[in-house]
Amino acid sequence: MKQFILSKKDGYILRLAQNEDVSKYYEQNYCPLDKEVARLTGSKQEFTKEDVTSFFLKSINNKDIYFFLIISPNGKIVGESVINEIDWDLRYAHFRIAIYHAAERGHGLGTWATEKTRDFAFNKLKLHRLELEVYSYNTRAESTYLKAGFKREGIKRNAILDGDKYADIIFMSILEHEWNALKGMQ
Repeated sequence: MKQFILSKKDGYILRLAQNEDVSKYYEQNYCPLDKEVARLTGSKQEFTKEDVTSFFLKSINNKDIYFFLIISPNGKIVGESVINEIDWDLRYAHFRIAIYHAAERGHGLGTWATEKTRDFAFNKLKLHRLELEVYSYNTRAESTYLKAGFKREGIKRNAILDGDKYADIIFMSILEHEWNALKGMQ
């Protein structure tokens, strides 16, 4: 199967996941899942190989999910950028991203993958709206989303626990005309 490469930057590749990636995806990122990734994404820290394999294969074979992997210059899977929950009639979808390794965070990798995936959503999928949720304590991610043109549209107050403290869930989106203006296409 030919690889669909969305973008390349400084030796990194952003491409669609493939069946043969499943073992590396699990072994390189879920043995165990980084504690900070679990915290920032609201997920548990331990997963079985069967859980991850099943999730991965279902995701990449679902026509309503675009599951991109972020591959480092040495070939390691270091993150993912995903468009899912697509409603083709209303032309909207949900977006999520994760950078799995601390050494890869804080260098613009998430911003690059977010912007390229956003552009794919509007340019290739012809979406009208791309939305996401971010936890209020994940200020780096919120800053990335704002830089990529997403706007805050609401807050679900005290909706999640961060340790023993409550935090908010922030709802954000970018609309087709906002993306067009951002790209200078209006």
